[in-house]
Amino acid sequence: MACAAAMLWSGISYAINPVRLDTIKTHLVVPRPALEPLKSLVTSSDAPIDTLDTVNEHVKVIIYGDNTWQYYKTPDFKKLSGVYDNYWTNEHPNPYKMSLDSLPSSWSLWLVDSLDQYHCPLQAEVYSRGKFGMRRGRRHQGVDIPLKTGDPVYATFTGRVRLSKYYGAYGNMVVIRHENGIETFYAHLSKRNVEVGDWVNAGDVIGLGGSTGRSTGPHLHFETRYNGFAFDPQWLIDFKSGTLRHRLFVLKKKYFNIYSNYEQDFEDEIKNEEDDKKEEAEKAAMKYYTIKSGDTLGRIAINNGTTVNALCRLNGITPKTTLKIGRRIRVK
Repeated sequence: MACAAAMLWSGISYAINPVRLDTIKTHLVVPRPALEPLKSLVTSSDAPIDTLDTVNEHVKVIIYGDNTWQYYKTPDFKKLSGVYDNYWTNEHPNPYKMSLDSLPSSWSLWLVDSLDQYHCPLQAEVYSRGKFGMRRGRRHQGVDIPLKTGDPVYATFTGRVRLSKYYGAYGNMVVIRHENGIETFYAHLSKRNVEVGDWVNAGDVIGLGGSTGRSTGPHLHFETRYNGFAFDPQWLIDFKSGTLRHRLFVLKKKYFNIYSNYEQDFEDEIKNEEDDKKEEAEKAAMKYYTIKSGDTLGRIAINNGTTVNALCRLNGITPKTTLKIGRRIRVK
C-alpha cells in the first residue's frame, strides 16, 4: 500500500512543491473521468481499526473493520492550502462580504481527487417546494430534503467545521469548509455531533436530522456556497440517486443569481451548447469573395452557384450597389 500511495501522491506533488504557472505555457487537459458522475467514494460504514503510514508523512491509509481501506490526508497538510485561515469565523454564516462584481465569471473546482472522498449528505428526492430560488417572497438558498427526526446526516466532503451552533431560522446548523473553498451548510438538525475546528471526513455523521429553527417539519436544509454566495446544490449532487454529478465542477458566477437553478439552467446550457455548435458549423460553411476589376453581381453569382438576390440578402446590399474593388462579400 505504501508503494501505491507513493505512485498516487506523485501525481499531485504540485501541492507540496508549487510551480509558478505564469512561468510556463500550458493548457488544462481535463481527464474524462473528471466529467463522469460517481457514487459515494466512502467504501465502509465500519469503524476504523488501524492506520498505516505511507512514504509521504501527510498521507495515511485507514483500515476498517470489514478489511476495506482508503487514503487519508492529515490536517497538517490541509492547513498548507491557507483556505482554513482566511475569512474564518464561527459567529455567522457569511464571513466573506465580497462584491459579486469583484469575482471572475467562472472557476474550475475539483470536488474530489484520488485522495479525497464524497458521500451524499442525505439521499432522497428534494421537496418540490424546497428547491433553490425564491419562495414566498424570500430567498431560499438551498434545497430541502425529507427525513425522519434522528436520521443521520453525513459530511459531503472532507473539511473543517467553521460553524456549529443554533442560528436563528436555521436552527441547529453545521457549516463545513472544504479544501476547494466550497462550504456546505446543514440546518434544522436535532443534534450536532461536531464542534468548531473539528476535522471531518466525507461520510462522517456530523448531526441528526430534525426540525429546529423555522421549519414546518423534519427535513434537512442543505446549502452550498462559494465566497459566501449560495448556488443550487443540485449542480453538484443528484440527491435522488445520491450521485455526485462530476469530479471537476465549473462554477459560473451566474449560478449565484437566486433565479438560477440547476433544473432550468441545465436545459439552457444544453440549448446554448447546441446553438454554439450550429453557429460554428454555419461559420465553417461561409464563403467570401474579394471583388476584382470588371466584376458584376451577376457574374459573381454564376461563378459561385448562387443568385443576385441571395448575394444582396447576405451582404445587405441592392442590385444597384456600386461594387468597390477589394471589398469582400459573402457568397455562401
